[in-house]
Amino acid sequence: MRNISIEHLDQTPRPVLAIGTDYADGQRLPRHRHRRAQLLYGATGVMQVGTDQGNWVVPPQRAVWIPPGVEHEVLMLGVSTRSLYIEPVAAPLDSSQCRVINVSPLLRQLLLEAVEMPLEYDQDGRDGVLVALLLHELQRSTPLPLHIPLPAAGPLLELCQAFLERPNIHQSPEVWADRLHISVRTFNRWFRQHTGMSFIEWRQQACVILALARLAAAEPVTRIALDFGYDSPGAFSTMFRRVLGHSPSTYLSQADPGRGKTL
Repeated sequence: MRNISIEHLDQTPRPVLAIGTDYADGQRLPRHRHRRAQLLYGATGVMQVGTDQGNWVVPPQRAVWIPPGVEHEVLMLGVSTRSLYIEPVAAPLDSSQCRVINVSPLLRQLLLEAVEMPLEYDQDGRDGVLVALLLHELQRSTPLPLHIPLPAAGPLLELCQAFLERPNIHQSPEVWADRLHISVRTFNRWFRQHTGMSFIEWRQQACVILALARLAAAEPVTRIALDFGYDSPGAFSTMFRRVLGHSPSTYLSQADPGRGKTL
C-alpha cells in the first residue's frame, strides 16, 4: 500500500500493515500517536524524530522504532518511507522508548516487498511467511547511538531545546549553571540525573547527531564544523569518529550504499 494514512487502515484484521509514503522535502508531521507500534524506515533522505524523551536522527537506510501510543513528530528531509504498523501484542521490540536501528540487507528487502502486499494478505500463504520472517529479522536488529535525550520539563529542558536550535560545541557547563542560578557541581549532578549523560557527553553527542542530518543533505564538512563552533573540520571529524565510530564520509557511505540508485 502506498500514500495512504494508517488512520484509514488501522482496524484491518492483520497483525502487520505495510505502507509506503513519499514526503515533500522539509515536510513536518505534527505531533501525533498511533495505536500500533511503528517501524519507520527511510529508504531515502533523513528523518528527525522528536518525542518528550528526546530527539533521534535517522540517516538513509536506517529505521526508527516508535512504540505504540508514543506521541511524536517527524521532520522529513527528502524522505521516501516504508512503514510497518504492528499490533502491540505482535511487537517484536520493547515498548519503553524509541530507538534508531540498523537495517540489514534482508530486512530492507522484506520491507520493500511488504509494501507491495495486498492489505488483507493471506496469513497462511507466502505473504504470511514474509511477515513472520520480517518480525524475526526486526527482533534481531541492532540499536544505533543516534538519540539526544531530553529532560522531562522545566528550565533545563528549555536550555537543551535552545541548544538544539543553535548547537555550539564550546558551550560550557559554567554558563548553563549560571543561567540556572546553581553551582557547577549541582548542575553537573542535575544534568546527569535528567538525561543519563554528563553535560560534555550530551553536548558532543548532540552536535554530532545534528550534524549527521546536514551531512546527509550533502552540506560541506567545513561549513558544518564552523557553524557548530569547531576549531577546524579535522576537529569535527575527530569528534564524529569518537561518537559514531567512523569518519563522516565513511559513516554516510555505509548508511546509503545505494546512493544514486532507484528503489
